[in-house]
Amino acid sequence: MKYHLFEVFGIELEYMVVSLDKLKILPIVDQLLTAKHGSLTSDVSNGDVEWSNELVAHVVEMKTNGPTSNLNGLSDEFHKNVVEMNSLLASFNAKLLPTASHPLMDPKTEMQLWKHSYSEIYALYNRIFDCNGHGWSNVQSMHINLPFANDEEFEKLHAAIRVLLPIVPGLSASSPIFEGKYTGFKDARMEVYKTNQKEIPEMTGKVIPEQVFSKQEYFDQIFQPINKAIKPYDTENILDHHFLNSRGAIARFDRNAIEIRVVDIQECPKADIAIAVLIIETLKYLVYGKYTSLNDQKSWHENDLFAILNDVIKDGETTLIKNIAYLSLFKIEDEATVAQIWRSLYDQIKHHISLEYQSTLEIILKQGSLSTRIMKATNGDESPEAILKVYQQLGDCLQQNKLFIGCN
Repeated sequence: MKYHLFEVFGIELEYMVVSLDKLKILPIVDQLLTAKHGSLTSDVSNGDVEWSNELVAHVVEMKTNGPTSNLNGLSDEFHKNVVEMNSLLASFNAKLLPTASHPLMDPKTEMQLWKHSYSEIYALYNRIFDCNGHGWSNVQSMHINLPFANDEEFEKLHAAIRVLLPIVPGLSASSPIFEGKYTGFKDARMEVYKTNQKEIPEMTGKVIPEQVFSKQEYFDQIFQPINKAIKPYDTENILDHHFLNSRGAIARFDRNAIEIRVVDIQECPKADIAIAVLIIETLKYLVYGKYTSLNDQKSWHENDLFAILNDVIKDGETTLIKNIAYLSLFKIEDEATVAQIWRSLYDQIKHHISLEYQSTLEIILKQGSLSTRIMKATNGDESPEAILKVYQQLGDCLQQNKLFIGCN
């Protein structure tokens, strides 16, 4: 079934499985899914939410079980599943850990691929790209899926998403630490995301998708180069171009949706869905021409948008945007920080957002991205003890579906 713009939504959330005490990576998602299902499976339907495996054996995904038209109750639905997963994991002395990166993981020694269904695909990826790195095994995110019914709707949605992508990490960054050290990037997940497929650059491109606004253009300019580049490696023809496309937003013509991938996972579903709602409501304003015209949005080359994204990946919400032409896309007339841009957007559209998510977004906009709050809480102390203390609190936030404000 084809859905029209903003008629339904799909949300995917990824979490790490770790030990209760030391938060060590535990590659036991197969045991979690077996405990829930009664036998080993890669997908478990659990009412409105589905559980599934990922590339690596310590990451589990929960997602809307098909498209949903209502985001208001979704935070509570995801939270119920978090609590259930944690209850099952307790028998393995384990629990879920939020945020987009584990702060102490050594992927070279701790990464294990999923060894069951689809394992031949994951094994091929590992042979091509060597997945023993943060860019593959330590990058948890939220994916937002938005539908389009035809080329006209795809054109509008793709144009809007492309111009919004550069400032999204300023709202959602949650990955400041790798291997016990500050990385220098508010969004270290996105920093490694840019290059984790450098062996075949056609797959990620410039993260910001190219200026393609129809299905045929997309196949000609994105899918065909990907298929050609992967052919020498995929001798058994087991990889699909929808699966291979790794841009920050990917067109899924197999289900008539665009999947946004630049959003770091937060500390709890309440924060995730609040951020998703703000992104979606902003996209509505762009799509319906309330900020600027479709032609203005389409005119932006991916290189120019990528330059802005690069800065935001590093400095998050404190990034100062001086590109007046870009700011004019959101009716902002003078240079502004990313935090100021999001505050301006939020103030214009908050009447479309439920009070629960308004209160959540007010905290994020006032206190800063989760990366900023994590860095403030650790206060420059990179000792494992200080880092574990903060991330234990983040695990508590996930269990209780409450925001982290650095002084829990």
